[in-house]
Amino acid sequence: MKNSIKLKLFPKFTKGYKEGYPLILKERFEKWPKDLQEGDLVELIDTNGQFIARGYHGKQNKGDGWLFTWDKQQQLDEHFLTTVITAAIEKRQFLFADESTTAFRIFNGEGDGFGGFTADFYDGYLVIQWYSLGVYSFQKMILEIFLSFPEIKGIYEKRRFQEDTKDDFVAGQKATFPLIIKENGINYATYLDDGWMTGIFLDQRDVRRRISEDYAVSKNVLNTFSYTGAFSVAALFGGASKTTSVDVAGRSLSKTKEQLEVNGLDPSSQAIIVEDVFHYFKYALRKKLTFDLVVVDPPSFARTKKVTFRAAKDYPAMLREIIDITAPNGTIIASTNYAGFGMKAFKKLIAEAFQTSDRTYKIVETHSLPADFTVNKNFPEGNYLKVLFLTLDK
Repeated sequence: MKNSIKLKLFPKFTKGYKEGYPLILKERFEKWPKDLQEGDLVELIDTNGQFIARGYHGKQNKGDGWLFTWDKQQQLDEHFLTTVITAAIEKRQFLFADESTTAFRIFNGEGDGFGGFTADFYDGYLVIQWYSLGVYSFQKMILEIFLSFPEIKGIYEKRRFQEDTKDDFVAGQKATFPLIIKENGINYATYLDDGWMTGIFLDQRDVRRRISEDYAVSKNVLNTFSYTGAFSVAALFGGASKTTSVDVAGRSLSKTKEQLEVNGLDPSSQAIIVEDVFHYFKYALRKKLTFDLVVVDPPSFARTKKVTFRAAKDYPAMLREIIDITAPNGTIIASTNYAGFGMKAFKKLIAEAFQTSDRTYKIVETHSLPADFTVNKNFPEGNYLKVLFLTLDK
């Protein structure tokens, strides 16, 4: 194993790193070597030259690499990676044992002890997402470790550090698509080799379960930014009287139809609309349409021909439009995956949206990432998902 390059911290950042903060940010060091290469090992030291932690350099949207050990003797080798991956898989045994759910996350980067990549399990097949060229330098070793587990038949990968999404299949045997997975007993069609996304966002599993268990019966449901309609399917399993799924992407129509069909549901009995969601809000208000349950899970940033949406700034304005089309005593499920603020700030945005309304609300449920999306307690910004169930008073 190659030697680590020493990086000296500015004093004010020493305490945080000693306590376990895992993300390497180059502006926190006295000098950042110009010749530092992706995948190079680094050793954090304080102003006295004392060892703090060891990590690797890998530039991604969050920062410049990840720490993986605070033990001076620990090296980044096959034994270390086998240990952290095995521990992560053992933590998910409750999901492997659940026949009603066959897709979930089995390795969540820094939450499981090694930042920079994630691995999702789809009924025997893995999708690994690599977030930097640096972490990708360990790809061969990591693939071999995952393939040693009998549960894993084949591996697909997404190289998030580059635009090319071709040749996603990398090891083991290939899957047949659509690959039908189960989540809480519901079928979902997935595609592991078709761009960045697979057809379902696994981090919303608990939210879909709650919709089908307690919130959908006899309800007229609006699913906005609906993607492949997973929330709509969950609502129908929960007894919804009607669902309307709205998304600007053209293929959302065929994808939503497919999700309904793999569950024996008739797509013609549901409304699937390809339209800018923000335009649809205005249409619904003009037509005096109201919905008993509205699900809103927008991307952190979105741009259509006439609308630019930024979650940090525009969420309250968007929510005001949703309030106007929510039926008396209706429910809004407000969600964001924007990592730039926490739950407290998100609740403030919700309150801001209601300031100009004569309607009041009550937060009846709060959700963040499910158990398989393990969060590092020293890196709370890794817990990016925030979901609030709001019941309106009238």
